[in-house]
Amino acid sequence: MPSVYITSVIPRECTEILQSKGFDVQVNQQNRNLTKKELMDVFSKYDAVICLMTDKIDRDVLSAVSKKLKVIANFAVGYDNIDLAFAARKNITICNTPGVASESVAEHTFLLIFACAKKVIEADKFVRLGKYQRWDPMAFLSNQIWGKTIGIIGLGKIGTFVAQIAFGGLRMKILYFDVSRSEDFELLTEARFISVDELLKEADVVTLHVPLTEKTHHLISKKELKIMKNTAILINTARGPIVNQEDLIWALKNNEIAAAGLDVFEQEFDIPHELTILNNVVLTPHVASATVETRLSMAKITAQNIIDVYEGKEPFGLVKL
Repeated sequence: MPSVYITSVIPRECTEILQSKGFDVQVNQQNRNLTKKELMDVFSKYDAVICLMTDKIDRDVLSAVSKKLKVIANFAVGYDNIDLAFAARKNITICNTPGVASESVAEHTFLLIFACAKKVIEADKFVRLGKYQRWDPMAFLSNQIWGKTIGIIGLGKIGTFVAQIAFGGLRMKILYFDVSRSEDFELLTEARFISVDELLKEADVVTLHVPLTEKTHHLISKKELKIMKNTAILINTARGPIVNQEDLIWALKNNEIAAAGLDVFEQEFDIPHELTILNNVVLTPHVASATVETRLSMAKITAQNIIDVYEGKEPFGLVKL
């Protein structure tokens, strides 16, 4: 019977589905990430491994795999934590959970937009500290989101959902940049396809929805932040290293932009103290996809990916080089 190791507690449906197909499943019940040494030990013993995006499956870990290991199933949409080229050399199938998080990440994007624009964190603290003694018509003034311009960098499923919410719900003007133009999308949302620099210059809100690659690493740095309006908001629910975090802190401290909403960080989980004490940034711990519905879908797809590999089928979440 094939053995499967899961590096963290995830919805039990994943284990139940695998066990119903005869797999022997073991789960890391500790509330911590495994060390590299522990990962290497796991990869040397099991037929399949389910890992998180925070598990760095690099050349060292992959060098430790046993000959019987056939599949690594990433419990995530992204897979930049895995050395794909080296895994291919080892004839290991890599799977992910594509498409499941689009709606939840789009929702979280707007949570961050509103939290930044409406100064929600500051207002909440104000009330909790007992400072709310009178209604002040000049307190916590903010700009409306309704009718403003949103710039979407990366028009995958998440970017498309963000645009639909923005256009249909808030009558926002849509600017977008992607590797290719989508005329159908433009017809539905009255969007404009423009360069990144033009988008940064015109948008009141800039939101990032691109994968982390060599080309997108530090896509937003000091040069780009200087182009943005000093009233603009930057949102990142994609991957931390897409934004040069040091440059972002500089921009926030010097009012080069108005605010930022971050669900991801350049060095998770090492968050700079300077970032945590700024009032014009909203921080969440990589939870944009954290809905019950999304996690359940991820669990089912992850289990089915492994089953498909062992049944000789192409998995729904097959990652291709």
